[in-house]
Amino acid sequence: MKKNPKIIVFSGGISPERDVSIISGKNVFEALSKNFETQSIVLEENRLPKGLDPEKCIIYPAMHGDYGEDGTLQAQLDAAGFEYAGCGSLASRVCMIKPAAKALIKFNGVNVANSIEFSAEEKPDAQSVSKLFSNGAIIKPSDKGSSVGLIVARTQKEIEEGVKSIKSGTWMVEDFHHGREFSVGVIYGKAAGIVEIKPQGGVYDFKRKYTAGSTVYEFPAKISADAENAIKLAAETAYAACGCRDFSRVDFIMTNEDKCEFIVLEINTLPGMTPTSLLPKSASCIGYNFEELCAKLVEGAIERFNKR
Repeated sequence: MKKNPKIIVFSGGISPERDVSIISGKNVFEALSKNFETQSIVLEENRLPKGLDPEKCIIYPAMHGDYGEDGTLQAQLDAAGFEYAGCGSLASRVCMIKPAAKALIKFNGVNVANSIEFSAEEKPDAQSVSKLFSNGAIIKPSDKGSSVGLIVARTQKEIEEGVKSIKSGTWMVEDFHHGREFSVGVIYGKAAGIVEIKPQGGVYDFKRKYTAGSTVYEFPAKISADAENAIKLAAETAYAACGCRDFSRVDFIMTNEDKCEFIVLEINTLPGMTPTSLLPKSASCIGYNFEELCAKLVEGAIERFNKR
């Protein structure tokens, strides 16, 4: 007989995105509590809490950044025998390492921005990088989320300064593209609605992602039917190419509206669930309110739990 296991909502952990994760976790916990037996646990360290029984509960990881999104938490949950919402360990790791995800997406026929990758210890010559990206560049960590560490360099001098400022970690420099920015939730392999992102100042950085009123969102986005269909197909293709499960969010920029040309910026396996987050906006376009969305996102984990 099928049953609903207790749902444990994880948030927190040790990462630059801890505070955002706690907000997501609170929102998800409150929504799920209306339909399921639910418990919220704020992690104070990057390891599983003791005392949880994988035969009685499943996990919703409302985690962002290191540990939660890089596959480490998912590997720990797999080893401990837990079912959990969202992508598995390998897909989480692939999508967190942006160059790996971009390579898979490009191999499957979807355009991505040209880029180079390097470590701070083996940094390329800053002047050479600036010449390679003569039309401007986005400089960002290759394994972080939420635009942490994002540098927008519009001139060759800014590119040089950006590269020289890097002191640790792995990074990527990619072409800076002008255009309309969109985001699409993918839920169980099907694209939801398209959200257009209109940040003040033109750059959707960490501040504009999480500061209410600093970005205007239009959903569903006002685009042609051809563009909508093409972007949704690309989102579903990226989801499948990276081995995603349950849900994800794919971000785009439209580089040429007349020709319906766009590129995938990145794919996120644990999208934010804060008041300004994109996945709930995307899902609302196909009829889900926040409570219904949260219930939908745990369906896969409940099904896997009951099939064991």
